[in-house]
Order: sequence, then structure tokens, then C-alpha cells
Amino acid sequence: MTQDDQLQPVHTDAGSEALSARLQELLQQLAAPQSIHHAVVAVEKGDGAFHWSGAVGVAHPDGTPMGTDTPVCIASVTKLYIASSILKLQERGLIRLDASMSTYLPQSLIGGLHRLGGVDYTEQITIHHLLGHLTGLPDYFDGRPPGGKSLIEQLMERDFTFTIDDTLDMVRHKLTPHFPPQAPDAKRPKVSYSDTNFQLLIAIIEAVTGQSIHAVLAELLFEPLALEHTWHPAALPESVTPATMWVDKQPMHIPLAMRAFGDLFSTVEDLLKFMRALIQGEVFDNPTTVNLMTQHWNTFGFSLNPVRTSPGWPIQYGLGMMRFHIPRLFSLLRRIPPVIGHSGATGSWLFYCPELDVYLAGTVNQVAAAAVPFRFVPKLLMSCMSETHGAR
Repeated sequence: MTQDDQLQPVHTDAGSEALSARLQELLQQLAAPQSIHHAVVAVEKGDGAFHWSGAVGVAHPDGTPMGTDTPVCIASVTKLYIASSILKLQERGLIRLDASMSTYLPQSLIGGLHRLGGVDYTEQITIHHLLGHLTGLPDYFDGRPPGGKSLIEQLMERDFTFTIDDTLDMVRHKLTPHFPPQAPDAKRPKVSYSDTNFQLLIAIIEAVTGQSIHAVLAELLFEPLALEHTWHPAALPESVTPATMWVDKQPMHIPLAMRAFGDLFSTVEDLLKFMRALIQGEVFDNPTTVNLMTQHWNTFGFSLNPVRTSPGWPIQYGLGMMRFHIPRLFSLLRRIPPVIGHSGATGSWLFYCPELDVYLAGTVNQVAAAAVPFRFVPKLLMSCMSETHGAR
């Protein structure tokens, strides 16, 4: 870190002091690299018997200490909220998962979006395809046009705004789809992570409700679940200052782009509150609706792109939800139980481990740190396993 570590007081409602001490050690290790300016982590047992959160480092270049209550950009963890909103609208009969996206979006916006091998597959793309990354559409965020720069590379040079029309024009004219839309019930469908899919889902939410996405999220999720410290960037109060994002040792201030992305700001405590409600079925009118997110898991392929910000093998995807299970080959043959939830390109994560009944949230708030959660979360799980089940 660039300044002296500033460890915030951790709190344990109940449970093991040894586990708390171990989690504090892991937090300090997470923030040890020079490129990491702050980190925040929270761990909670589903029965409430144990709760721990901690923060380390500085929230801003001026040296403001990072706290567990400091809002952070949760990046693609936002997809859990978008997917939940889609499923709530499906419960209300406003959306059908098997309907083409053209049912809800005009041709002026999506016409000719998915052309591959001389065939236009746009009309075949359903809501289910979008939720499961089964469209084959390229990722507008880190896709690189021939001879050009990806969007994230451009944003590292300057801040600018863009619309859904701009995004889809780039996908339509400068990037190439990976494969045709895949049958959701296929045995092993191809799956390719693409932020384009969820930008389209946001457009659909706004189209069927006639409201802005931040108004819909507030009505469907933030207010019913009492998420008082979760905001869309377009509705962020002036009194709230989220932790600074970083690119290596440089602060990254891109307010225009953040509003265009629509990634949420939240605290680790609000993240845990949302995940508990989601897993326990409290988000939906019908508690079993959450099962749609986890019925079928499809595994992402390998990627040789060293700067890729999106997930790949061995991560699996359902409908708006990830499943991560580290193979024993990479865990010194020790079995680490799987987690479900989501991660983000800034090193953010929000997961639940059904086997241990443990919720985990955190971030390092560092651009292009997508791999961090998948290295760090297994360490959290191993600590929880050692405490609750004994080392195996």
C-alpha cells in the first residue's frame, strides 16, 4: 500500500475470536500489494451466530481512512440486482423469459445486432439468453475492435459518457459475435460473459416499466429490503462520497462513465443484507422464484486474454448468478465447497456458500482486478471450514 495500513476496528457479534483474528490477517494480506490502496471484507453465518467485517487502507488520495461503512462501486455484482428485477417483473406478468427481446425493444435499437456468418440471429435472442450469457454477443466493455481500443482502455485515458445506442452501435459495427444464441436446454451450450447482455436487460426493464432503472431498483429492491446504503450512480446523494477506484497507483475518476455503466454503489453490510434476502427467497413474491437463477449451470470457456476483465473457466453461470467451485487440482487436493453469487471487474464479490451457510462480501476497488475474488474467497472459506468443521 502507498500509505501506512489503517485497520478499522472489526466487530464480532458472536462466535470464534480465533476466526476473527484469522480473517483480520487475511484482510491485511489482501491489501498488502503496493497496487492495493484499500480493501473491505465481511463474513457472516446464515444463522447470525457469527458476523465479522473489517476495512484497511485509505478510501481517498487525501488519506481518509477506509471504513466498513464506506460505499464502494460493486461493479458487476450489480447483475444480481438486475436479474432479480427481471424475475420480479416476470412474476408480475410484465416479462416472459422465453420471449424475444424484440418483444420489448424497438428495431431502431436492436435491429441487426447479432449477425454472424451472413445470418441475423437478433430475433432469436430471448430474455433467458440475456440472463444466462447465452447470446453470443460480444462484450462492449472489454471487446477490442480491430486496430482499436476497448472501452475500458479508452476510459483509462479520459472520462466520457455514452448511451445504450452508442453501446449497441459499437457491438453492431465494430465487434463480432462469438456464436449463435444457444438453446437454454442444450446439454452443453456455449456461454460467453458479456456486459452487453445486461445493458439490454436494463433497457428492457425501463421499457416495460416506463421508469428509469434507478427508480425501478429503488421500488423493487432498495425500499422493500431497507437497503439504505445502496444507490444507482444517477441517484447518488451529494452527501455520499464512495471510495476512490484505482488503476494500479493512479486514482480513476470517471463519473460520466459510471452513470452510463449503471453499476451500483453499496456497503458490505448492505451487500450481505441483499444476499440474505435473495437466498432466503425474501426478494420475490414467490420464494421459489430464486431457484430459477440456479437451476442450470453452464461453464465458461478458457480465455488466453491476460487483461480480460470478465470471468472464464471454471466459473459457471445460471441466470444472473455465478457458481464458483475451485477444482482440487488447484487447491492442493483439499475440497473447498462451492459458492454462488457474483463478482466484479474491480475485485468485488458477493457470495453465499450453501454448505457452510456463510455469506461473503468485499472488494479491493481496483480496476481490472477481476481475478482477486477467486484467489481470496477460497481462503475465507478454508478459514471458516477450519473453525466450524476442523481442518480436513
